[in-house]
Amino acid sequence: MNDSNKSRDQVLDDLRTAYERGASIRSLVAITGRSYGSVHSMLRESGTTMRSRGGPNHRRAMS
Repeated sequence: MNDSNKSRDQVLDDLRTAYERGASIRSLVAITGRSYGSVHSMLRESGTTMRSRGGPNHRRAMS
């Protein structure tokens, strides 16, 4: 996801699409070279519905 030649809107759309397909914020950080906070802010700016902590595989502890 090389974003050096993409418009900001394209980058936001790419991040949102990847995240909604299951990519973690940390994996997007590794791919883009941006900070965690930057990626998180960009996802929020793009209107992404954020997952709860732990992602799609997070399981509640059994009591």
